[in-house]
Amino acid sequence: MCGIAGFCSFKGDQISNLEKMKERMHHRGPDAGGSFFSEDGLAALGHRRLSIIDLSENGSQPMESHSGRYVIAFNGEIYNHKKIAQRLIQEKKVGRFRGTSDTEVLLEAFEAYGVMEAISLCKGMFAIALYDKKEKALYLLRDRIGEKPLYYGQVGGSFVFASEIGSVSVLDGFRNPINKAVLDLYFTHGYIPAPYSIYENIYKLEAGCVLKVKLPFQSLDKVQVESYWSLKETARAGQAALFEGSREEAADELERLLKEAVSGQMAADVPVGAFLSAGIDSSTVVALMQSLHKGRVRSFTIGMEEEGYDEAVYAREIAKHLGTEHTELYITEQDAKAVIPMLPGMFGEPFADSSQIPTYLVSKMTREHVTVSLSGDGGDELFCGYTSYASVERIWNKMKKVPYWIRKPCSGLVLHSPLAGKEIYRIKGKLLGARGPSDLYINSYETDPLIHQISREAGVCSYKYSEYTPGYLAETNHNIMLMDMLMYHPDDILVKVDRAAMAVSLETRVPMLDKDVVEFAWRLPVSYKREGTTGKLVLRDVLYRYVPRELMERPKKGFSIPVDKWLRQKELRDWAEGLIDRKLLRQQGILDEDVVWKIWGDFVDRGLWRIQIWYILMFQQWMVQEAK
Repeated sequence: MCGIAGFCSFKGDQISNLEKMKERMHHRGPDAGGSFFSEDGLAALGHRRLSIIDLSENGSQPMESHSGRYVIAFNGEIYNHKKIAQRLIQEKKVGRFRGTSDTEVLLEAFEAYGVMEAISLCKGMFAIALYDKKEKALYLLRDRIGEKPLYYGQVGGSFVFASEIGSVSVLDGFRNPINKAVLDLYFTHGYIPAPYSIYENIYKLEAGCVLKVKLPFQSLDKVQVESYWSLKETARAGQAALFEGSREEAADELERLLKEAVSGQMAADVPVGAFLSAGIDSSTVVALMQSLHKGRVRSFTIGMEEEGYDEAVYAREIAKHLGTEHTELYITEQDAKAVIPMLPGMFGEPFADSSQIPTYLVSKMTREHVTVSLSGDGGDELFCGYTSYASVERIWNKMKKVPYWIRKPCSGLVLHSPLAGKEIYRIKGKLLGARGPSDLYINSYETDPLIHQISREAGVCSYKYSEYTPGYLAETNHNIMLMDMLMYHPDDILVKVDRAAMAVSLETRVPMLDKDVVEFAWRLPVSYKREGTTGKLVLRDVLYRYVPRELMERPKKGFSIPVDKWLRQKELRDWAEGLIDRKLLRQQGILDEDVVWKIWGDFVDRGLWRIQIWYILMFQQWMVQEAK
């Protein structure tokens, strides 16, 4: 795991500016740092290294291909690089390799097969900058699901890119204004979805895409972006060719694929462990790791003394059953609160999934023992785990009996009547207007009109939820799962894990997101994933081969903290009210102070908690830090 950065056609001091970009993400790669500058001054690539495979100088970056044509700065891991290396040697594309790093294999694959074919061969997580000296072109590539971040855009007359947006904003001449058009999306979801960022003219490269810049750089209009792999097409193809075996046979195949993924992701020249939250997903990953490992796998969890928020006791029982070398840490309320001031610098732009705090704390503890940790993320979205999926299906099955041409005007009548003053009727009125289950899912996020009034400027940005074609897939649950895999999972879950872990120089790997596992999951019928309110059926089938059912049968809990309770206490309440001080809000001129204080007043006076309170506070914390 590493950090990459660079620019094209940069007019200022290239050496000092690239050093600033690298230093800003030192935490992503504390072991080493290198730079490349093209002789013609058109391109510069920087790299910060967290050594995982081939700890020698043979793995240092930026790295040049054997022929000298290509230069790469690479963040991530190519799990099947040994197979690709064998193919390159068998086909006599390469005589021998200097070292054992996946970076060198990746470079020679680009040389031998071209960019699109080479990247299609790779299984892994990655953000790549590849410079072609012969063609005078820069390529940026991002992995299929979006595990590794990659920002790009224009600063002045230069093209820039980096693993973290903070490495862009430190450049000399950076004056890109805040992108106010995306704030409505942020205050709806708590994150800024790709391809947007908090700044104008700075974007996130979307998952499964390749970007090409011909040099010298002219403008973003000349940048080419194309997809090499599509999750939507994968899902549709999978549902068109459903797995024909029994559920037990499906569990056999899923176990085989997960074992293969876990085995590949345990490969490292440094210590490897795993997060164990006591949920189905992480327990499955740890169980498979232990089944494949000769010794005892290192597992890690954190607990909280707060009633209703502690799963450490269950994780301990699972670890004991599996025989892992288990480490746990009970965090206090003060431990969690101490993280809050660090969040803006950690994430670089407003981000407000409050589980970012325990994720950082478990990562910090884990890093004291290992350099790589496997995670169970992805199980909910691939195997129908969220309870909201069952709720949407239940509500839609009732609603669809009434034709849309009747429901739509009824929705308008309710929303424009005195009834809309009550939350329950406002929600029902909003949901009535849904054209299909995907619309119903979108509308469930947007039942409160105050959400769209927080920002003074109501920007309009297209995004994957609104662009999703109703009924793209035949089955209700699968449509919603796909929507989450396209937006919520890469832009919230994976961002949270990457930034929180990399803040302490911990590499995280996600076996559930292995290409073969993802493609197989989309071939399964929903009956193999959900029955009533119980989800992840086939994944449970795999887990119960290793862990007794009785250890796992308990209500699902999120990895969360009691933010609403803490904000009622003087310390955090004072912090919060300082961030939303009316004078400060007027001075900034971005948020509507009356709406902000209406939302805050409803909370402190009436006990009405809206998650937008945390979204506002994280935005303001970021704004205050940016102003320093």
